[in-house]
Amino acid sequence: MTGRIRAKVDYRGVATAYKAGTGDGACSFGPSADLMIAAMNTTDYETSKACGAYVLVRAANGATVTVRITNECPLPCAPGQLDLSEQAFAKLAALSTGRIAITWRLLSPSTSDTISIRYKTGSNPYWCGIQAIGHRNPLARLEVRTSSGWRQLTRTDYNYFLSPGGSGCGGAIRITDIYGERLTVNGIGLRPGAVQPTRLQFARH
Repeated sequence: MTGRIRAKVDYRGVATAYKAGTGDGACSFGPSADLMIAAMNTTDYETSKACGAYVLVRAANGATVTVRITNECPLPCAPGQLDLSEQAFAKLAALSTGRIAITWRLLSPSTSDTISIRYKTGSNPYWCGIQAIGHRNPLARLEVRTSSGWRQLTRTDYNYFLSPGGSGCGGAIRITDIYGERLTVNGIGLRPGAVQPTRLQFARH
């Protein structure tokens, strides 16, 4: 379930910088209150599997910064490359440097936040897209409960899980992180665009 980004593995690459604006990006989280964020190269982005991951980035000079993945860095971004917000890059080196060698690794950070669920705008009982927000660890899968049991939904590169025939829309949701922990979310209404909080969070690793 871990995919390309695994715990306790150091990855090597380069860091570049981009103007993050409000912090919104390919992961469709919306504006970010904290601009310590980054775009993951397409290979390691892995159809949005990297979305929401926290990574510790270390430069050759010993400086470090922790960022959350909220965006995708398309080609020519190479495997291992992170495109950091200018604010995050500045924690490692002067922006004028442009490009630096880095190592980075996945974190499972301490947080008091809980997970929220959002149905995509346009969702209805016959078609829906579902997104989890604020998860401590990257998601491996999202499932919905149907009359025949749990059904795994297909993940998109914009970080929603789709039920094209409406199966399970508005019902119980089960999310699983890359460590295999499953959380079942009940009581989430089919309210397109609304961020609906839960009282749940994955365990720290």
